[in-house]
Amino acid sequence: MQLSILNKISTPIVCNLFLMVLSFFSAPVLAQDKAAPLLLHAARVFDGDSIKTDMSIIIKDGVVAKIQPRGQTIAETEMTVMDLGDATIFPGFIELHAHLTCQNVSPEVVLRHGITTIRDLGGPVHLPFGGAGSLRVLTSGPIITASGGYPIVTMGSENIAVAVVDEKEARATVKRLVGEGAVVIKIALEPGGETGAPWTSHHHDPAHHGSHHLKHDDANHHAMQHSHQKATWPVLSETVVKAIVDEAHQQKRKVSAHVAEPAGVQIALNTGVDEWAHMPCELIPEALLKQAIAQQVTIISTIDTLSKCPGIVQNATAWAALGGELLYGSEIAHPDVPWGINAQELMYMMQAAKMDPLDAVRAATSKAGRHLGIPLLGTLQPGAPADLIVFKGNPLQTMKRFEYPDLVISGGQIVVNQIESPSK
Repeated sequence: MQLSILNKISTPIVCNLFLMVLSFFSAPVLAQDKAAPLLLHAARVFDGDSIKTDMSIIIKDGVVAKIQPRGQTIAETEMTVMDLGDATIFPGFIELHAHLTCQNVSPEVVLRHGITTIRDLGGPVHLPFGGAGSLRVLTSGPIITASGGYPIVTMGSENIAVAVVDEKEARATVKRLVGEGAVVIKIALEPGGETGAPWTSHHHDPAHHGSHHLKHDDANHHAMQHSHQKATWPVLSETVVKAIVDEAHQQKRKVSAHVAEPAGVQIALNTGVDEWAHMPCELIPEALLKQAIAQQVTIISTIDTLSKCPGIVQNATAWAALGGELLYGSEIAHPDVPWGINAQELMYMMQAAKMDPLDAVRAATSKAGRHLGIPLLGTLQPGAPADLIVFKGNPLQTMKRFEYPDLVISGGQIVVNQIESPSK
């Protein structure tokens, strides 16, 4: 398994946490645990696809060695055994839109709260690392943007963004980021005119204070009212974006775009961008959503973070109704979301995108792993990284429970254990 194949922060902070974070993680990506094999018994196991009852999982050398019905013969003799009883085992969650290295957020806290892999979208570029008792961290590196564009206009550029002015510079920047470890290329197509967005002053408009819940009776009217505002921040040209996308694809990388209104969406569609880093903030015409689906665009949810946006509910509902791919991401490090699994995000995905609980969990586990180009990540299949989270009872019946795992295992190493002491 090769991980190397393959911004919004509401306060202006320079990313200076990276060296501290890197020193925190001494284990290489997918490093193997040489401890005795671990045998887990549980009433329920979600393997990334479906729930299976009365199952056993064997973890060996940092990966899932076997998953089978409890009671079947097990060849191993020297094992640590944990009988979890009435509990449910899930793969560790994958956060596809994080800003960990740009905020003073402890990676240990993130891991202990059920996120075992993050993709940092906008920050210092580095090789993937972690995964054996520590948080697995992938990165896009700095956001590619226009000179004076977002997020430079609000946060500066140091370790956050890099401006390009022409196709040659765009291609060179992509090559450099990939060479330094970026698993995805992120760009900004942000004019800055959205009401309710955390990256604009409109977010602090008193008229929107307290409107965090998904109740927008007049959302369609307000979205259309603001969707044609004149751009206030420079945006990359189509020719430059096309060069970024072409070069990224040559380097076997996807391109994720920060888009929030129809103007940016249109550029992303015209240039073949693979992913929208957010559900757009302003109402997007259905014709553009249909075009995005035809082009196999994936959207990262971030509905909780953008719940003050007037178009967010309609966009998510329309996207789901049209059959669009929606994956979990809640912008860990944003002030309004937990430093771990965001149950509110899962519930918003269920409410706005009409997902059932298992669909929402798949979007944060197996589907996310496949999107990263690491098919076994986010699953509990043989050969998968042994990243597991366990809950007493069944959290699918009370989604808020997902924020408080009782057992967390990273690469076969126990990080949190509030269930029992292992026995030989």
